[in-house]
Amino acid sequence: MKGAAPLLPRPSDLSAPLRRFLAERLHAEDDLSRSPDLEVELRCRCSDLEASLSDLGRGFSKSIAAFAYRSEEFGGRLGEVRAGLIDLQSSIAGPSVEEGRSQQIHAEELPALAREVARVETVRAYAETALKLDSLIGDVEDAVSSSVTAKLRSPHVVNSKEIRPRVINSLKQIEDILMSVIKTRSQWAHLVSAVDHRVDRALAVLRPQTIADHRSLLASLGWPPLLSSSNLANPETGKSAESGNPLISMKGDLKEKYYESFLSLCNLQELQRWRKSRQLEGHNLDIALHQPLWVIEELVNPISITWERHFSKWIEKPEFIFALVYKITRDFVDSMDEILQPLVDKANLVGYSCREEWISAMVTALSTYLSKEIFPKYVDLLQEGNSSDVSSQARISWLHLVDLMMSFDKRMQSLITNAGLLLSLKEDESLQRVAILCVFCDRPDWLEIWSEIELVEMLNKLKPVMQDEKNWKTRIEGAILMSGSEDYRSPAVSGAVLQALSLLIDRSRPLPSISLRARFVRLAGAPLVREFLDRLLHRCQEAEGLTALADDDAILRVSQSINAARYAESKLTEWCEDVFFLEMEALSNQDTGGGCIFEEEMSSLKEFRTEWVEKISTVILRGFDMHCRDYFKNKKQWQEKTEVLAVSRTFIGALDYLEGKISKLEESLNAMDFVAAWRALAGGVDQLILSGVFMSNAKFHDSGVERLGVDLEVLFRVFAAWCLRPEGFFPRLYEGLRLLKMEERQLKDEMSRGKERWLRENAVQ
Repeated sequence: MKGAAPLLPRPSDLSAPLRRFLAERLHAEDDLSRSPDLEVELRCRCSDLEASLSDLGRGFSKSIAAFAYRSEEFGGRLGEVRAGLIDLQSSIAGPSVEEGRSQQIHAEELPALAREVARVETVRAYAETALKLDSLIGDVEDAVSSSVTAKLRSPHVVNSKEIRPRVINSLKQIEDILMSVIKTRSQWAHLVSAVDHRVDRALAVLRPQTIADHRSLLASLGWPPLLSSSNLANPETGKSAESGNPLISMKGDLKEKYYESFLSLCNLQELQRWRKSRQLEGHNLDIALHQPLWVIEELVNPISITWERHFSKWIEKPEFIFALVYKITRDFVDSMDEILQPLVDKANLVGYSCREEWISAMVTALSTYLSKEIFPKYVDLLQEGNSSDVSSQARISWLHLVDLMMSFDKRMQSLITNAGLLLSLKEDESLQRVAILCVFCDRPDWLEIWSEIELVEMLNKLKPVMQDEKNWKTRIEGAILMSGSEDYRSPAVSGAVLQALSLLIDRSRPLPSISLRARFVRLAGAPLVREFLDRLLHRCQEAEGLTALADDDAILRVSQSINAARYAESKLTEWCEDVFFLEMEALSNQDTGGGCIFEEEMSSLKEFRTEWVEKISTVILRGFDMHCRDYFKNKKQWQEKTEVLAVSRTFIGALDYLEGKISKLEESLNAMDFVAAWRALAGGVDQLILSGVFMSNAKFHDSGVERLGVDLEVLFRVFAAWCLRPEGFFPRLYEGLRLLKMEERQLKDEMSRGKERWLRENAVQ
């Protein structure tokens, strides 16, 4: 009938989803008034579905066109192969007499045909691989796009239960194919690069979306937990936080959703590790692949934002900051093992410990806060300190902060070692992740400030010790040489200096890097040794300036400094054999080819000892020469005839002076440097007497030769107290006396060979 309303369809003609849709929207007759809105909603949904269908159609058309193009190319190639095979068959079926043609086929056409077949097979494999990758990437891109669209239309609805696992599974299949391509078809680098580019674009959307959904779930769980007033008032309390731990209290559907989100994020990170491992093959993978666990970071980040509001009130009381962070870390660390670790194992994230990752993330968050808020203020206090009191207070605050950091690191690391994870902390890279002192890794200028403060404070403590003369006269008990049982005879001040140096070295031990420890020791320890050496040099120069080392007190003062230098050098040498310093030495050899960390200071101490032992020997030799002047001038005594042989009176005084000085040296100088001193004196006396007697154009009677022999015998006896064969240390005098005792004919025979040559052979020159 014209103008009549269209008939409604029967219920049986409607699809089941449409019937459910209408039943949900139209419960009563009053709901019919909302039919226009319902119609608009249906039209929007239909347009969306048509748009999605159109997109899928276009993508499918492109894939079909690409496949058709490749198929035509394959058909042409296969036609060429078929024609080649027909030609080969006809040539083989021809007369057998054409042996030359057959050999040509075997030699030229068959290898070419084999290459062509291989090329066609390669093209086919490339096309199949490219189409499969394109299909998988298309699925990923479509899923990511639809998920984003749904999120924009309904921000509060998260429908990722099925989408994300499917996307991650497709991404894993893509990664498996790419790994196979790299191993078997390395020449397809452009294909791999193109796929990586598209996957990177998809992940750039997928990862932030996954993290955002995970954060939303954490917020619905009640994370982060509230920092209760009891925690803030007494952060050291040992009360358990299980009652306020959302990870323990979550139940039902919310718990299941969190576990699913947790696994999705872990799977996504594992996929990222696979891709990095493939892309960085041949490089240092340990550093690049071990990234912080994303799910743990998402637990720590909101906590770090919460605690900053409280930390701002505790800038001058940093002990509260460290105590609160430690308490939060300790209260939740067990739930990391019991609840989250099984999920990480289920996601096949190899090499990750939730306990260690939780502690590491908390340390990193606190380290970041210290770097941004605490240390800059302390640096400003040091730079703005005009008066000595302000500067001293700033240094004390800095050292107090470092002490708190060291104590905090020990407590945090104990949370790991108590769980049996000690081995993983032996490497510097792992130790840096759980050490708050790692702030100095990124800020070497702060390390310099710290080392300078430590050095200044230690020098201030040592200053009264080095100025007290009693500490120079009192010897260290039990300071024994490594080579024997002789005492170093080192003054007590050297022990105090080395103890201070040991304390400075101990301050560097908690640093989480060998390079940091080496730098701290160079900045704080080495200047302390140089300052001590300058003090020793100053004392020796004072003694030299006052008396020119002529009296026994001056020699004693210099001997004390030499002993102190010998003791310090020996101790440094002993320390450098310790593993702590051997690690630094190995690092120094890699970087600069250097030796021990104190190599330069030990060389300076050795040069100082050698220089002042030579000066003492020179002064004593100068005095011996003065006492021997009359003895050298009296040349007539060698021509006098005497029946009773005795030591020359003028020579006795010189020997008494020499023996007295050497005895004083033996009492004051350490054994090793004393040996060097008396041997230097023996060599000097040997040269002096040779010049004063043998090379003075003196004439000798037989009695004079015997008298000289007696004098030299007494000289040898003076040195017999310190060696078994003293004449061996006077080679010139010994050989010269042997020359004088020769008979005239033997002497002429020797001289006939040439005077210069004979003198050299007999060690006279």
